Amino acid sequence: MMFTILAISIIIIIVVLALAVATTSKAYQYRHTVDPVDNNPHLSRIEEKEKNEGES
Repeated sequence: MMFTILAISIIIIIVVLALAVATTSKAYQYRHTVDPVDNNPHLSRIEEKEKNEGES
């Protein structure tokens, strides 16, 4: 009885560890991208706000 519980516990630990390693590995392979400044719709608003603050 005790050996069965120990074996099931070790199997669960191995499965959780394998899933964590697989998830971390996939996360490191993800390619992050950044939008170019030319296509940033917020840039014009920020520049406009800075321009208006400079005039005041």
